[in-house]
Amino acid sequence: MPINDRTRKILWGNSGNRCSICKRKLIVDATDKDDISIIGEECHIVSGQINGPRYDTEFDREKIDSHENLILLCRVHHKMIDDQVETYTADILKQMKSNHEKWVSEKLSDENKKEKPYRIRQGEENLPKILFRITSGKEVLNIVDGVMGYSFDYDDPLNEQDSEMITQFVQTVQNYGEIMDVFEAGNRVEAAFYLTKLIDELDKLGYLVFGFREISIIEGGNEIPAEWPIAIINIKHKENKDVQKFDLKEV
Repeated sequence: MPINDRTRKILWGNSGNRCSICKRKLIVDATDKDDISIIGEECHIVSGQINGPRYDTEFDREKIDSHENLILLCRVHHKMIDDQVETYTADILKQMKSNHEKWVSEKLSDENKKEKPYRIRQGEENLPKILFRITSGKEVLNIVDGVMGYSFDYDDPLNEQDSEMITQFVQTVQNYGEIMDVFEAGNRVEAAFYLTKLIDELDKLGYLVFGFREISIIEGGNEIPAEWPIAIINIKHKENKDVQKFDLKEV
């Protein structure tokens, strides 16, 4: 029994015109010179032919061409599942089909929801009147651990050497911040030690490092407001008039 139109409509509708593996759109728009191109294929999970992929003697012959036994794929992934039948078993394909159709349903549902635009609201109550001076790499890591964003500011470098050192410090801080979640205890110690060395080098060049962990709030969508921590790192020259005067021996 060939695949009928009703079955095709159900399959394509439930699959959202997307490959169940790569999510690629399966209908290519027409051009000025050519018609629409259909690159999707209705693939059997259990083949109806004896030598076909995943053939099962116990499978109900009446359901071979039913939408339950069909999965919508692009041509590349159709060939892949039929060439690699030990990997892509009938049970695996059924689960992939189910997961994909659930994904399509959720996507369509999300598109129909009227979501509020997302925005980051600064937590005014969390902002200090002055930033705290940072003298060790451990302090830097405590600021960047688990943050969702960074805010860097610095005085204009006085020469190329200053520029290179400031760039190295800022980039290193961000790099460490983005991989903190995979740091082991030893990695953290090494990172803190290296950052301390960079801070000392900046100090020798006449720059002080200040920082703070700001807790902003992300709002919007259909979720409740949540904390959105941001690392604030400032590098100021010692002669900057905005730098608070204090006795460095007491810090």
